[in-house]
Amino acid sequence: MADFTVRPLRREEVESLLDLLDAVAAERRWIASEPPIPRDRWREGFERNLEDDYCVNLAAVDEDDRLIGQLDARGRVDRPAEIGMAVAEEWRGRGVGTALMQGCVDWAHERGIHKLALQVWPHNEAAIRLYEKFGFRREGVLRAHYRRQDGEYWDAVVMGLLL
Repeated sequence: MADFTVRPLRREEVESLLDLLDAVAAERRWIASEPPIPRDRWREGFERNLEDDYCVNLAAVDEDDRLIGQLDARGRVDRPAEIGMAVAEEWRGRGVGTALMQGCVDWAHERGIHKLALQVWPHNEAAIRLYEKFGFRREGVLRAHYRRQDGEYWDAVVMGLLL
């Protein structure tokens, strides 16, 4: 039996979501943002997305209903849905990402979205394996696309899944 569940994010959980993203950003290794995250702007965006049929905000929660992972995808009927995902450090490697991605694929099929798209760091091999397991293909590399706070430039791998 799984020790977590995936369900739609609730409006009252947006602050917990921002806390999770802040913690993952502080690792400076897995998501594009680094601290401090733009909480006010992101709060507005997540709250707005909760009302949009072409956006999904999935929450992975533990047995005590605490947020341990999230996936958001924003699309339109004529464009791919762009995915963002984060999993709390202590929950990585336990199937949370797989469950979130399955929820996203199911949602996209229900909405008639033709493609899912994302960017991932080349060093995030676990995430790349997860995406490939779902059939995502590497579509290219954005060279030196992100400038990090320490002055480094990082590439991003572009991946997509035609549905």
